Amino acid sequence: MRTVPPFAKALLTLAGVLFAAATVLYSALWMYDARWRPKVELGFDEQFVGSGHYELVTHVRTDSPAERAGLRHDDRIVRIDGRPLRDGDSLGDEWARHKPGDSVRLTIQRPGVAVPFDLRGTFRATGPESTEGVGRLGLDITGTYPIAFLAVGLAVLFLRIDDKNAWLLALLFAGFIGIAPFSNNSAGLSPYLRTFVIVYRAIFDGMFAALFYFFFAIFPARSPLDRRLPWLKWAALAIGVCAALVPFSEARRTFVAPLLYGLVVLGFVSLIGNAITAGTPDARRKIRVILWGAVVGVVPAVLMLATNDFLRIQAPLWLLAPVIVLLWLFPLSFAYAVVKHRVLEIPVLLKRSARYLLVQRGFLFLHLAISAAAAVLFAWALVRTRLLTPAGLTGGVAFGSVLALGGLRIHKTASERIDRAFFRNAYDARLIMEDLAHKTRTATNRAELAALLDEHLVEALRPNSLAIYLEASDARLSAERGRVPPELQTISVADPALVAVARYGRPRDVSQEELRSGFSPLSALSPLQPECLVPMLGRDSRLVGLLVLGTRLSEEPYSREDHQLLASVASQAGLALESIRLGEQIAERIEVERRAAQEMQFAREVQARLFPQKTPALRTLDYAGGCVQARQVGGDYYDFLELRPGRVALVLADVAGKGVSGALLMANLQANLRSQYALALEDLPRLLGSVNHLFYENTADNSYATLFFADYDNSTRRLRYINCGHLPPLLLRAAPACDGAGAHLRAVEHLGPTSTVLGLFDDWQCVSAEVQLAPGDILMLYTDGVTEAPNAEGEEFGESRLIETLRCHRGLPVASLLATVERAVQQFSGAEQADDITVVVARCTG
Repeated sequence: MRTVPPFAKALLTLAGVLFAAATVLYSALWMYDARWRPKVELGFDEQFVGSGHYELVTHVRTDSPAERAGLRHDDRIVRIDGRPLRDGDSLGDEWARHKPGDSVRLTIQRPGVAVPFDLRGTFRATGPESTEGVGRLGLDITGTYPIAFLAVGLAVLFLRIDDKNAWLLALLFAGFIGIAPFSNNSAGLSPYLRTFVIVYRAIFDGMFAALFYFFFAIFPARSPLDRRLPWLKWAALAIGVCAALVPFSEARRTFVAPLLYGLVVLGFVSLIGNAITAGTPDARRKIRVILWGAVVGVVPAVLMLATNDFLRIQAPLWLLAPVIVLLWLFPLSFAYAVVKHRVLEIPVLLKRSARYLLVQRGFLFLHLAISAAAAVLFAWALVRTRLLTPAGLTGGVAFGSVLALGGLRIHKTASERIDRAFFRNAYDARLIMEDLAHKTRTATNRAELAALLDEHLVEALRPNSLAIYLEASDARLSAERGRVPPELQTISVADPALVAVARYGRPRDVSQEELRSGFSPLSALSPLQPECLVPMLGRDSRLVGLLVLGTRLSEEPYSREDHQLLASVASQAGLALESIRLGEQIAERIEVERRAAQEMQFAREVQARLFPQKTPALRTLDYAGGCVQARQVGGDYYDFLELRPGRVALVLADVAGKGVSGALLMANLQANLRSQYALALEDLPRLLGSVNHLFYENTADNSYATLFFADYDNSTRRLRYINCGHLPPLLLRAAPACDGAGAHLRAVEHLGPTSTVLGLFDDWQCVSAEVQLAPGDILMLYTDGVTEAPNAEGEEFGESRLIETLRCHRGLPVASLLATVERAVQQFSGAEQADDITVVVARCTG
């Protein structure tokens, strides 16, 4: 089923309205003509002879004005009041101009008389109609001939305005209307309307046979004849066009009529061929409904017309009325079959009895009929007052249109009450589907959503089968509910069938012919026996689910209202699936973050075990260290290594990098140091040279670390150290010194770098330095997280504030002094800590 763009559908609707208006007007004029009788008469019967342009008198009634004027049987009337006869309408036109008592001059050609002569007669009033009882009923039947074709054809057209079969059917039924001649040759019509009648009848009378064959050549499927001779239907249309251009004459009867009857025969051949070759019993049953309707309804009418065209025998009224009644069976039986082929969505009309049509649809048709009747009465009033002009007709149409539009609000209000009162099942189904559309928004997972859809759809629509596909991983849909073959348990959204469904974007019916066709991408879904496919689209028009509904237990097709409700449910389900997917992603992210946090906490605990767990006791030195990390783990490192009794190494390092990467490098550096620190007693530069080599070999090119390594001798209070590119530790002397202004200040020494950083260069050299400590001296080792800690204005804590803090609190125990420094840095920088704060504090004692 292809999608028609909105602009094209609007054009089709406009064309349909114009076609319907023309057909309704023609039918109304035809029925008016069938009932029209002239107000005057002369009392003779006649027959127009087109080859000689005269009226042949076939009977003169006794004691009539014609008999008194001298008119005889077989006289030829060639002029009326001096005007020649153009066609069969001329006499009726002349009669319509007169009233009883008027005189008329007839120019007569009489057999045996060489020269035409004039006769003058006086009109009398037309007598009452002599037909009563069965005759009157026959006239009433023939006078309403177009109604069945008009009702079915236009109903099909407007319910399926974008379906080519609907257009073909409407045109074919217009042809059935057009082949019926005007019984009074449109004598009672104005010239404008007569011109319209002539053009309309010429087109559809000429095209009728061609449309009859063309339609049955392709509907409900291509006939065997069309498969063998596909060009024939186009040739038939060409013949129809030519026939429409040829005026009605004896030549047309002789040469064109046989071709037209031949096309009707080909139409029957195509229909019979389809009935024989239909693929399934159900399809054959439906086609045979059309076939029997055509045989019983159309064949008698065709035979009657052929008798008139070829044998010149006109059917009497008693035969004409039954033939028309039989002909009505064709559109009625056709409507039933068309319903089954989805041209009309009214199978309930057949399933739920005639009450459906009379109540649910009948209300609308009644309203439109009242509007149309009002418009006809308006036009009739114009005729009576001799105001039948184009402007008057336009006013009548506008009057009826206003009535029709004004009643739409009444119909909308009454429709719901009709549903509730007469069609409880349909009304309940709508409530169930609306409830489902609401509940889908509350589903929290796919299983819950699938259960909701399954329960409500089965309860509302009663499908034979239902498969529910919902989005899974890897751009695939997975069957959550329904009996699904193993090969269709999961389907890729890139599958051509799903691409076609997603592109259509709304519920669509699937025909058995489409499933059996190897050319349709939907044939891949044939194991599911789908009757209706409903895509569920996400916010980005991405296919996130699919409903596959089988035929309904009631054998009714899915109606337009079903499609609208299914579309609403699918829209809400699509949004629910998007929310579920988003919730799952958030839950996955939370779980990942929880695991990461758990792992990070474990890493922090492991790293905490890498820091010294005890401090070797020294008689002349109190010391303590601490690290406040900016993240769960970091790259700062401090350690206290007992080289031997009375000898302790104080180590502080800052690895380039933060977080996990910095922690891993720190662990690598710590492992290298602890595995070789015994070398420090003999050769400290050799120890650090080996550590540099291993760090260089085992890390990336851009990895490095700054390090301060100090060896303290408890017996001599001497500190031997190597500073590998680290911030110079502060040594606050106990003995005061004088500044330039004479004030006494504690002297501060910086233990500056003695080599470059570790890990950047394989060819690395270092030298050691020594410093003598005295009782009361304070040594502080720290990382850049202390001095470079910024405050809200971007100002750094700096070395001067660090020295001031030391001086102000130098009397505190080393552990308290350490905590004071950390707290001072944190208070300065505020809540946000940019880097690790690592400090080692040592005080020389007496």
